[in-house]
Amino acid sequence: MARRTGFYLDKRNAKLMGVCAGIADYTGFDVLWVRVGTVLATLFGSGAPVLIYFVIGWMADAKPGSVYALEEADPEDRQFWQKTRAAPGRSIREVRSSFRDIDRRLRDIELTYTSPNSRLAREIDDLRQQ
Repeated sequence: MARRTGFYLDKRNAKLMGVCAGIADYTGFDVLWVRVGTVLATLFGSGAPVLIYFVIGWMADAKPGSVYALEEADPEDRQFWQKTRAAPGRSIREVRSSFRDIDRRLRDIELTYTSPNSRLAREIDDLRQQ
């Protein structure tokens, strides 16, 4: 199976070789700004950006179809993997924080239902009788 966190050429959104579209997909930036940056770097720099572009286009793998299918099925999943590629440590912290929050809320619910709360017991009995 293809790695979701790797860099791939994005042939579906490609203009020339898919390098700028791949960089945009990998980093989460808009592809237009990546292309504008590439053109400006080429115009104001030496010939190195063009050479780097073609080397990346020659060496990088095209994005597998299975990754396209997964991303099209769930846009939220695509956004998660983009954030993971950009900052894996931050993504792990966010997931841990989310699980801690869920765990805290479950503890609060459990405490509410298992505590000897007469008012809550009365409300539940009233709901059962209705």
